[in-house]
Amino acid sequence: MNSNPTEHQTYFVPTHSQWPILAAIALFLVAVGAGVTVQDTQTGGALGRWILGAGFLMLLYILAGWLTNVVQESMGGLYSQQISISFRQGMSWFIFSEVMFFGAFFGALFYARMISVPWLGGADNNAMTHEVLWPAFEAIWPLTTTPSGVTTQAMSWEGLPLKNTLILLTSSVTLHFAHVSMEKDRRFALVVWLELTIILACLFLFYQVQEYAHAYQDLDLTLQSGIYGNTFFMLTGFHGFHVCLGTIFLMILLWRIAKGHFTGKDHFAFQAGSWYWHFVDVVWLCLFIFVYVL
Repeated sequence: MNSNPTEHQTYFVPTHSQWPILAAIALFLVAVGAGVTVQDTQTGGALGRWILGAGFLMLLYILAGWLTNVVQESMGGLYSQQISISFRQGMSWFIFSEVMFFGAFFGALFYARMISVPWLGGADNNAMTHEVLWPAFEAIWPLTTTPSGVTTQAMSWEGLPLKNTLILLTSSVTLHFAHVSMEKDRRFALVVWLELTIILACLFLFYQVQEYAHAYQDLDLTLQSGIYGNTFFMLTGFHGFHVCLGTIFLMILLWRIAKGHFTGKDHFAFQAGSWYWHFVDVVWLCLFIFVYVL
């Protein structure tokens, strides 16, 4: 055992915080609100929406307060190199958990396409199952006809999806240039490139809203459109939610840059935001290929 009593004194240990227990309460309200909203068909889920809204508002308040404390501690010089390593490990594991999150949904898509659809179509000596369960079924993806006979149209990869792909890829390039400018302490170029990234992110969200309106109004493609509609909105919806969170993340970074919080050698918060945004872009590329193109 090392007998040096001062070796670990530079590691910052935060004081007791109320944020974790409050966050647990907020997430509980979100879960209860979502469940009540889905099940309460008589009143249209009014009570559930109130609970859900209260949970989200509480969660936003907690995140704002918690992140403010972290920024204050960082700017106060309380964080050491050990803390920096902990932050990097934490962000790495968080992104890994997000990879597993989307991996589960992509797994559901592949299971439906590669196993369930051929099985229903009579593959692997399941002709009797095909005749009993769905005689008129054709094992073709995407499934645009539900068992109840409702017919929809599949979303084409051209048009808005292709435009959004180019927008998101461009945003990765602009964010990379912003990161390079940060490392070289070029503040003006940093602000310009980061602002361009935020504008592109907002454009992506705007076009995704247009795409959903087009799906519902013109294609009759909704959440009730069978397994194809379910997987389409599940994957694109969760990705859009992550883009929204990433955009808020970038806006907070822009505000901190305006306050002069970062330097070329000390800017892990910006680096974490960059990691997250590039991850979101990679997920969209996979989504564009497996959901829209193939």
